[in-house]
Amino acid sequence: MAKLLYKPFAIVFGLLGGMIASALFSKIWKAVAHEDDAPDASDEERAWKEILPAVALKGAIAGVIKALIHRGGASGVRGLTGTWPA
Repeated sequence: MAKLLYKPFAIVFGLLGGMIASALFSKIWKAVAHEDDAPDASDEERAWKEILPAVALKGAIAGVIKALIHRGGASGVRGLTGTWPA
């Protein structure tokens, strides 16, 4: 039952996590690369050596934020219900 109740919150938290990860990536990319826009995989003018580090950094940030949010949410559900939602 806890898993069923947790699911809508997990979806909302996942969306919020994506927005947080995107904003954090933008700030880090600007600080590291000294440019406003990160290279996009479909950008014809960018080389692989520019695209791959940006994508790797973005994926790492997104993965960490997702883990933090989902683990925190599951811990919160366990605190409220006494059961782990997974």
